[in-house]
Order: sequence, then C-alpha cells, then structure tokens
Amino acid sequence: MTTEDRTRDGFADFVRAEIAGLTRFALLLTGDRHHAEDLVQVSLARVAVRWERVEDPHAYLRRVLCTQAASWWRWRRARPPERLGGALPERPFPGDDTDLRLVLWAALARLTVRQRAVLVLRYYEDHTEAETAALLGCRVGTVKSQTRHALGRLRVLAPELAELVGRSTQEVTR
Repeated sequence: MTTEDRTRDGFADFVRAEIAGLTRFALLLTGDRHHAEDLVQVSLARVAVRWERVEDPHAYLRRVLCTQAASWWRWRRARPPERLGGALPERPFPGDDTDLRLVLWAALARLTVRQRAVLVLRYYEDHTEAETAALLGCRVGTVKSQTRHALGRLRVLAPELAELVGRSTQEVTR
C-alpha cells in the first residue's frame, strides 16, 4: 500500500471495500450473525489503532479475527448457554439446500475454532495452504493436519453431509 493509503480516509475506504467479506468470514467463524458483527467491529478497532504500521491489512485483519474468535470461544465456554423461550419462527423460503446448510452449520459449530478457521479459509475463502498458514500464523503442515482432522471430524459429526453432497454430485453428473 502507498503512504497515502495509510490515512484515516484510506482506512475508511478499506473498511467499505472489505466489510461484506469480513462479516461473512466472521459469520463462518462464529456461527452467529450478531457475534460475527461484534467480532468484525472489535477487530477493525484493533486494526485502526495500528493502521499506519500494518504491512498487509488483509492478512493482519483475518488473523485478528481468528485470534479474537478463539478468545471469545474460550470466554463463552465458561458461561452457561442462554436459553430462548417461545416458539421459533417458521423459515420463509426453504430451498433445496436448506438441509445441507443446517447440517453443515451444526457440524461446523462443533469443530474447534482453529479447525473451523482452516476450513473457512481453505474452502470458503479459497486460500492456498501457504496463504492460510500465513493468515493463521502457523506452518503449512499445521494447516494440512488441521484440515485433515477437521474433515475427519465433520465425517463423524455429520455423516449425512456425505449423503447430501453425494446426491447433489450424482444429479449434476446426469
């Protein structure tokens, strides 16, 4: 980035350009839209303080998001879960992939934060193993092993995912 991009206006432009992608990334890390929005705000506040010194804001921000999500996960684990009363609202537009999405959300929520971060970076954000390792501040071998463990755990937690994916693959190939 150039020196002129390191101003307050440069940060504002960066946030406007990246906010949708960052929110999606945080949503996949947390599994909750409200926590995701809070996570993005806290992370952006941390980056804003160091904006002039950050060399690669994309990588730095994603690393802050992952680290902050892990901290919140540890904190929430110590708290008892909240319980909502009343009936749940009906879903307005159930699509063909609703079952797959719900199963995937539930399975992702049961992974560790590191495993979830690796899967989101590798398969949702389409980063290479080297890029994922750089973003998470670990080695490529760690990314590979975390991916293997996460996919194995997904197979155990949600065997129906394989059936749903297999069915859609067969339909596409016909």
